[in-house]
Amino acid sequence: MERLKLFIPLGIFIIMCAFLMRGLSLDPTELPSALIDKPLPDFQLPRLDGKEGEVVSRADLIGRPFLLNVWATWCPSCRHEHPYLLELAAQGINIVGMDYKDERVPALQWLKTLKNPYSTVIFDEEGSLGLDMGVYGAPETYLIDAEGIVRYRHVGVVTLQVWTEHFSSYFEKN
Repeated sequence: MERLKLFIPLGIFIIMCAFLMRGLSLDPTELPSALIDKPLPDFQLPRLDGKEGEVVSRADLIGRPFLLNVWATWCPSCRHEHPYLLELAAQGINIVGMDYKDERVPALQWLKTLKNPYSTVIFDEEGSLGLDMGVYGAPETYLIDAEGIVRYRHVGVVTLQVWTEHFSSYFEKN
């Protein structure tokens, strides 16, 4: 029995190594979303570039597939991603922007200076829709089908590779 006690630290070490190996094999950019294959949450939020009191809702967006791109002026990666979103919009891809936890004036200036790739921009100043969607930060991009169902979530910058691997085939079909 005494000899068996000597192997306890070795057993604990082996178990800890197994957990460490498992953790190192995970992709840190792959964050699961509870919304996959579920409807985009209902919301009514101000339109960033709209008149006072003008809101956008879930019902305004459904009817054709779109990318919902979460961005903010405080996000350096969003600035890096922006030119590619302009390219996608020029190809006719419907992109809805969600200005997340930001200020209206800098966000409007951003779109004026860098150009606007979005068909609609939701102003989520308090982050309420972001919270309902499980947003970790910006940028994040969701694929929403014509019925308003969330089909995919990408955390990070949308690049040509990301577009090709995760989004393009859906838009080719529809």
